[in-house]
Amino acid sequence: MNFTEEQWLNFTLANMHEGAWFNWKEVDDDGNKIPGDQRMTLENTILTDLGIAKGYSIPTQSEIDVKIQEIKDAETARENKKASGKQKLKDLGLDDEEIESLGIH
Repeated sequence: MNFTEEQWLNFTLANMHEGAWFNWKEVDDDGNKIPGDQRMTLENTILTDLGIAKGYSIPTQSEIDVKIQEIKDAETARENKKASGKQKLKDLGLDDEEIESLGIH
């Protein structure tokens, strides 16, 4: 996954809990509007009513980093299994075209 830092934060938070439990501040503590391209930061992350009701809290940067690594490790494992499975099919005599016809790319 080739995400920007903001995309990683959004994706990671979304994978920490189910539902729309977080959002981004629209105004800072002084009442100034936060530009849209500057909102997606950990510092601007807020809990929604759902997040509050569920008792969630905003994670720390360390917790975010651990979750990002978990996501990356799972993606690597999926890719490795896919490559291993594709090689096993080749070992059984299937060619690339036949393997792709099975929906494996």
